[in-house]
Amino acid sequence: MLDSLLEQLARDPSADVDLAAVALYLAADEYPDLDVSAYLDRLADLADRARPYLGGGLEECVKGLCRFLFDEEGFAGNTDHYYDPRNSYLNEVMDRRLGIPITLSVLAMAVGRQVELNIVGVGLPGHFIAKAVRDGEEVLFDPFHGGDFLTPDGCEELVTAVTGRQFPMTPELLAATPPGLIVVRMLNNLRSIYVQQEDFARVARILGRLRQLSPHDETLRRDLGAAFLRSGKPGPAIDHLKAYLEAAPEAGDADEVRALLGRALADVARWN
Repeated sequence: MLDSLLEQLARDPSADVDLAAVALYLAADEYPDLDVSAYLDRLADLADRARPYLGGGLEECVKGLCRFLFDEEGFAGNTDHYYDPRNSYLNEVMDRRLGIPITLSVLAMAVGRQVELNIVGVGLPGHFIAKAVRDGEEVLFDPFHGGDFLTPDGCEELVTAVTGRQFPMTPELLAATPPGLIVVRMLNNLRSIYVQQEDFARVARILGRLRQLSPHDETLRRDLGAAFLRSGKPGPAIDHLKAYLEAAPEAGDADEVRALLGRALADVARWN
């Protein structure tokens, strides 16, 4: 199921897929016994219980949804342990009621999808928020901060606080992020965490999923080869590093990649 969803997003990043299902199937890579259907049923139950909060116009609906999710249900941003990888897995977010901006936004999007409230993700520089859209009206809100409503100026202040840089809030920056790019951003968050932890087996797993979404990005193949090498798997490393050099023999990092390939070949020779 996940492979077909990722192939669909690779063909069309804007494809109308069930983003929560994609997130849960990705979580099953980390939690092999995860019952994805059970978590999807829990999301449906959340949506059913959210319905009484959603009367009135768009702004009132968003206020009601945020009151339900963040006040009644207790979902919150994990400010104390932001880089805990569990914050990036939707099953853990649902179990622990803690997440990071993108997973809490995906949660809000998933509930909205089932109650006919169109919520999209907005990938700002350094932060991720959500936007409800109906009949030309838009409401920006921040699931990581309890569903606080945002204006474009407020988004600019938020991004400056997070990144230390100023980004004028153009319509392009505030546009909906396609589902495929949301999945890429979720995976890149995990990739960064696992690199910091020097957990290169997991880095390789994440890179494998990223390659499914961007099969023609040869730099991902290079990085996957390096991750396999650092995780003690020189055989697969050789395959990916060779393929990268064949595809980009004049790349600026070709000498560095040849050195990695030499290490991988030496490791295999020692084992044989």
